[in-house]
Amino acid sequence: MTRGLFDLHGKVTVITGGNSGLGLGFARGIARQGGDLEIWARNAERNAAAKKELEAYGVRVITRQVDVASEPQIIAAYAALLQESGRVDCVIANAGLPPPRTRSMLELSTREYLDFIDVSLHGAFYTLREGARLMVQRAEAGERGGSLVFCGSLSMFKGLPGKPSYAGSKGAMGAIVRSMAAEFGKYGIRANTVAPGYIKTGMTGAGELSDLDRFMMAKNAIPRPGYMADFEGIAAYLASDASAFHSGDTLTIDGGSMVMM
Repeated sequence: MTRGLFDLHGKVTVITGGNSGLGLGFARGIARQGGDLEIWARNAERNAAAKKELEAYGVRVITRQVDVASEPQIIAAYAALLQESGRVDCVIANAGLPPPRTRSMLELSTREYLDFIDVSLHGAFYTLREGARLMVQRAEAGERGGSLVFCGSLSMFKGLPGKPSYAGSKGAMGAIVRSMAAEFGKYGIRANTVAPGYIKTGMTGAGELSDLDRFMMAKNAIPRPGYMADFEGIAAYLASDASAFHSGDTLTIDGGSMVMM
């Protein structure tokens, strides 16, 4: 049987924070193309619900309770993955905290700052670094390739007053991802960032349009908010061999918000 351009049968994708929000949108895109999934997130109930939904696509789904801020937990999760899934072809570092409330960085305590970047920066780094380690080992054994993906933000491109830890973690990881693309390209491993615009998810409220929704929509070239479904295609593309020569990029999925600035 002829497979499609974005076919993911036989591939395994890890998605942190993949049990809800954008992470679940990414996971649906992978599952629709036949890819097996490892969903790593802290909430066991949401993990179970995501597993049930995604398995309906006929793919294998393994969930693990993982706190990405813990380097030992990340390393242990990859060890378990090798035992159960045998390989990792794509890693999407999506886990993060909701943007903190807007306030001056002069009022932000060092503890609050560190707690935030432990997840949004360090957790993403551990996730992608350890995934890259396994991909490099496989490449050295004769099977090149792999895809590393970070879920960033438009705050990577512009100042975001009152949210320094959020914008800082996204910008720093964007630079790290480009470094990964430069370092690991010789193994056929690519690394890219997806930068969402204003998206209606569990973090921003997914119901009726609010005054905030309408305000944000007015900034888009495509006059609507983004939804989880808008991230299914980009996940399938970046996880598949269709993106084999695409690396070191930041892809804005923002309804044209950036071109309207």
